[in-house]
Formats: sequence, structure tokens, C-alpha cells
Amino acid sequence: MNWFNRVRNSLGFTPGKKATEKDLWIKCPSCQEMLFVAEYEENLHVCPKCEHHGRIGADRRLDLLLDPGYELLEQPKVAEDPLKFRDSKRYTERLKAARAKNPHADAFVVGSGEIEERPAVVGVQDFSFMGGSMGMAVGQAFCDGAERALERTCPYIVVTAAGGARMQEGILSLMQMPRATVMTRRLKKAGLPYVVLLTDPTTGGVTASYAMLGDIHIAEPNALIGFAGQRVIQDTIREQLPEGFQRAEYLHKHGMVDMVVHRKELKETLAQVLGYLQPAQAA
Repeated sequence: MNWFNRVRNSLGFTPGKKATEKDLWIKCPSCQEMLFVAEYEENLHVCPKCEHHGRIGADRRLDLLLDPGYELLEQPKVAEDPLKFRDSKRYTERLKAARAKNPHADAFVVGSGEIEERPAVVGVQDFSFMGGSMGMAVGQAFCDGAERALERTCPYIVVTAAGGARMQEGILSLMQMPRATVMTRRLKKAGLPYVVLLTDPTTGGVTASYAMLGDIHIAEPNALIGFAGQRVIQDTIREQLPEGFQRAEYLHKHGMVDMVVHRKELKETLAQVLGYLQPAQAA
């Protein structure tokens, strides 16, 4: 034991943990620039150097889109691990680990409130919870959000971010695709706007269902949007894919996305869109 440690131990004092470089800095995954974490978060998780839009959690997203004072819908109760699934780990263990790192019980969170004083229900998919994968809890939460929009006779906005269906729930996860599709039809029949905000990444069964059924599709810049991965597509068609394939700007150019909007302008843009789609305010 060296002199410094002997003196420190004799004093019975342990200094508080200081912030490390890992806590203070973050590397932009696009331009590789080192950024102050505080500056990055203040800039809505958008790189100030290259405008790369980083991923954000459900609560942060709801705070950005809804006016203060919104209500969080209760997370649905569904059967957990109905197939007793196990790969390298038990499904129950994966759920437990995901919940330890997240404030919510699953990957889809719904807020009911207003966007610039216009009534709206907003459902957000959180990629940080098992890749935003679509299982029974996600499907039920989506349907609960649509039901609330129907009750309030107001627009339903869904923010997608997912790697696809949750394989640990097998066919039960795939059944959420037609369930969600039915709810979008109910909204349409009631004359209520259904708007989709596509964020990075939106892939798999989510893209094949409710992500592409909106009245209006808005995407964040450079968001990855597609069904199958690029390598799978290239191996199937045996052709080189064009530059920017499956990115928001490419889909916008080819008519699959209505507009690409910077994160700072999303709330204002959504308010304008809701004004066009539903001019009279809901009760």
C-alpha cells in the first residue's frame, strides 16, 4: 500500500465518483465527431456537425411532441412467455434485462394530450427495448392508443422504431399485424387522421403493417425504412442496390414518404398536418 492510499484510508474519506470521459463525450455514429453529451442532448440528440438524428427514448419523444400535462396510458397486461421460449437465454430473462434498463414494461408507450392545443393521441415505439420488437404487449398498446383516439374523436399519431416482430412470441407476434391493421381501418371509418412518423430504424413486420398505413407519412432525416435487409434483397435479386436505398430521402423521392422533417420542426409540422386533416377541434 503506497503512502497516498495509507493517508486516504486513515482519514476514512472516499471522494465522490467524478464524471469520466465516457460520461462527458459521445461519438457521432455518422461523422465520428466527438460531442459533449450535454450539447448533444440539448440539441435533441441531433449531431450539430452533420445533423445525424440519434435514437431517443419514448418519454423524451412524447415530451418533444405533446404539450405539457399529457396523460400516459397504462401499459397493457398480456401473457408473458406464452411459448416458454428459450434460445441462448430464456425469454423471461431477456424481458427482465430489458425492463431493468427502461422506465416502461415494454416497447410501446402511449400518451394522450394535445399538440399545440390540438387534441391528439401519440404512440411511441422505443428501439431501446428489445429493438422495439413487436410482440403482444406492443400490439395491445397500439390498439389501446387507437381506442383512446376513437373515444376522444381525435387524431392518432404513431412513432415507429423497430427491428420487426418479436421472434420469442412466434405466430402470436405476427398476429399483431392484422390486429393493428384493423384498428387503422376503424380510425379511417370514423374519419380520424392516422399519421405515422417513421424514425430510425423502421423495419420488418412493423413496416409491413401499421407503419405504412398512415394518411400521412413523415420521416426523420436519413432514417432506415424497409422490410428486409439490404443484403437479403441483394442476394435475392442479385443486383446492386442504388445509393441511399431504404433511407428516408430515397423513399420520399419515390413517393413512399410524404415529407422528411428535421426533429426540431416535427411538432410544428404535426400541428399543421392535423390542422389540414381535421380543421375543427375535437371535443
